Amino acid sequence: MTDLIVHFKRPNGWQEKINIHYWDTSPNAIATNWPGVSMIEEENDWFIYRFEGVETANIIFNDGEGRQTGNLRRDGEGWFFIDNIWHNQNPERPLVPVITSLTGATTYLEPQRVILESSNPDDIIYYTTDGTLPTPNSLRYTEPIEVNTTTTIQALGMNSEGETGAITTLIYTIDPNADLERPEVIPSQPSGTYENPISVRFTIRDNRPAPVTAYYTTDGSEPSPGSSIYIEGDAFNGLVGPEIAIEDATSIRFYVVDAAGNETRETYSYNIGPVIQPRDFREETIYFVITTRFYDGDPSNNFFCRDRIKFNPTTGEAEDPHWRGDFKGLIQKLDYIRDLGFTAIWITPPIENRSGLDYHGYHGYDWTSIDPRLESPDATYQDLINEAHARGIKIIQDVVINHSSQYGIRGKVWIDHLPIKYYVPQGSQQGQINYGPYQGNLGNYAYPGREDNDNPLAPQWYQERVNSDPEGIEPLIDPLTGATVPSPGYNPNRFFGIDANTLDPEWYHQEGFMAGGDWESASLQTKHMAGDCIDLATERPNVKDYIINSICRYLDMGVDALRIDTVKHIERGNLLDYINAWKAYKPGLFVFGENLVKGTGWGDLFGDDNGPSFIRPWWYTRLGDDGRNPNSGGDSGFSVLDFSLFSTFRDNVSRGTYGGIGANLSRDWVYGDATTLVTFLQNHDVGPDNDFRFRFRGDQWMAAATYNMLWTIRGIPCLYFGEEIEFMKGAPQDIIGNDDTLDQTGRAYFGDHLDDETIGTTQSHPLYRHIKRLNLIRRSVPALQKAPMSYVNEWGSGMSFVRDYNNGESYAVVGLAIGGDQNITVGNIRNGTYRDAVTGNTIEVGNGVISFNVPGNSAGIYVLNGSGKIGEDGVYLR
Repeated sequence: MTDLIVHFKRPNGWQEKINIHYWDTSPNAIATNWPGVSMIEEENDWFIYRFEGVETANIIFNDGEGRQTGNLRRDGEGWFFIDNIWHNQNPERPLVPVITSLTGATTYLEPQRVILESSNPDDIIYYTTDGTLPTPNSLRYTEPIEVNTTTTIQALGMNSEGETGAITTLIYTIDPNADLERPEVIPSQPSGTYENPISVRFTIRDNRPAPVTAYYTTDGSEPSPGSSIYIEGDAFNGLVGPEIAIEDATSIRFYVVDAAGNETRETYSYNIGPVIQPRDFREETIYFVITTRFYDGDPSNNFFCRDRIKFNPTTGEAEDPHWRGDFKGLIQKLDYIRDLGFTAIWITPPIENRSGLDYHGYHGYDWTSIDPRLESPDATYQDLINEAHARGIKIIQDVVINHSSQYGIRGKVWIDHLPIKYYVPQGSQQGQINYGPYQGNLGNYAYPGREDNDNPLAPQWYQERVNSDPEGIEPLIDPLTGATVPSPGYNPNRFFGIDANTLDPEWYHQEGFMAGGDWESASLQTKHMAGDCIDLATERPNVKDYIINSICRYLDMGVDALRIDTVKHIERGNLLDYINAWKAYKPGLFVFGENLVKGTGWGDLFGDDNGPSFIRPWWYTRLGDDGRNPNSGGDSGFSVLDFSLFSTFRDNVSRGTYGGIGANLSRDWVYGDATTLVTFLQNHDVGPDNDFRFRFRGDQWMAAATYNMLWTIRGIPCLYFGEEIEFMKGAPQDIIGNDDTLDQTGRAYFGDHLDDETIGTTQSHPLYRHIKRLNLIRRSVPALQKAPMSYVNEWGSGMSFVRDYNNGESYAVVGLAIGGDQNITVGNIRNGTYRDAVTGNTIEVGNGVISFNVPGNSAGIYVLNGSGKIGEDGVYLR
């Protein structure tokens, strides 16, 4: 019998003494009284406890002062880390050294300086260049190795524990006459959307007079030497291939290989459909939808996630599928969004996802594929883009750069797991699971093989089970431990967890999981956010190429703008590599991102923030390197959601006042261009009430006054679906309680309000009519779209300011009232005739001063030489 040994890492804020409370041990039954017995301190805040004569135990770690873990169970030595996951070895121990080279081992025309790296920064590297195997007696690597002729470098790493890894062999060939250039594919027409059918032909060029073969496909499949030949021959002077007729959405993919074996793979995406001419994105207003929760146009593609299934209390049947809304439903309701006055739709990431709760799209598995649970045969992503463009509506695609799902990336990188269909909870038996559509086991019920992960990079033993044994009853040996599954209570981490130490460093960071203070430090840029959000090594060329090229395909399809998720988790320069590549690919592309702060978020600037500037929103809109001086660099060309303004809403608009908004706007100079900020009252993650976790719960007039402000100050207004009718007012934006389901949150299904029987009521809601009119007014006044703010005056119950676009080309004076009526006076303005876009009132200004009255929760929008009243009066604009 082997004694059970457990280790525990003390979290920040816990008391110095750590206890372990245990019960239900086997084979010897022993137990403690609460709070248990003291653990023995090791080093670096780790504690250890050995169970003599015990193999399995239920455990709670605690500090005796109210801080404790949940109920845990362990049947082998393990380390319980602050990521709340058991590890089979110390997650903070140094990694077994793996030697890599920043200088790729391949053929070069000229001598190279080879730079070696190991898994841990303090590893010692030993190497040889004479064909012998390296040992600790070999040369010690201290500086780049000069390689002047063809050389084989063999390297061995040793970590601080004295452990050595496998020997890495690197072969460098130096050949001045080598052919290293890949063939080039040149299209006669660039990828993109065309209004009418076109014909395109491709020219193949190579640097040497030798045979070249170009294989191709037009059905979207990956070309290979078995595919059709587009053209072959000597391409030194250019080989021009035959025309290909493009009459609808077509993806042409090439695999080109020359005589030296140099390979080129290129994809050209063409679409025949409506074309929207690019324009200044500040002219738009944005409607944000979680696609799967908006409107269900095709029930046949609905899907239940494994987690948080809602059951009918009467029938016991599962209902409200997580994947419910789809592109077909969104297409059917485009006219609703257009009637509301929005000109751009931000959709959650449409790429293929994998996770126990992936309906929102933020657990990417394949960036090159659209998730089939969103599409229908007559409603593809391309159809959505075309239908939106036909109505003058732009599509903003949400993009995740910094993390993948826990399954890796299909065809690129594999993360080790056991097939989920072999997981059996403690106390259950295989085949007896009865959880909604998940009957028998928790494998993907919609897939014949009952498996989530079809990654072709999976090892053979895994691939053999992807399409076989759907019941999960054929014994499978875990290659990591030698144990056999299915086995009730077998380590859940082997199915759902992540061991950061075993991740592929070519694709992932290996610094562990975020906890405590990591959220306000540089470590958030290299640590994993959660067990299903695995931090990609975004600085590596292979990661960049994969994500950049994948998103370029959607730009070719007609995507008009990009929203970037979790911006602060990527170092600014690294992020701009991606942004600038997309903007170069599609000139004029608007890109903005989420840098979430619950506070003003000014970093090192004003002494009211606990985080450094380099993870704060404004930093990403600038190019300078001084965290205390925004003007040390210009505009980065990348914008952000205005969380700094949003964070004031808890203390002002949620209480019926504008107090503090003026002070926030006075710091607009910090941003690269504040007029491009995307402003909002709430979104899928946050709302301004309490601890920023709930949909807006204030009175309706407070919301109306907030929209008056957001639609008239600088920035691009964004509305989260359902705000127009106070949908799920006061509900938590996301799941909070252990038993919550989506219908209890701000992510509830909205489609019931858009059916033919209910849409009339929806469109008659006072806020719907209010927002519709605000969109109409803003669209008619360029100053409200693009001008900076000046002469800002805010006094709690009111605000006033001037918007001057292009030196008087469009000029507006705005007064806002929240709560009661306000008398507004603004000086130092241009003389002339002003007409109020809200009431039509006309005022002649000859002395540079304008005065007017604004009813409570309304606005005065006096436009120089304006056309007068725009739209119809409502409850709040009158």
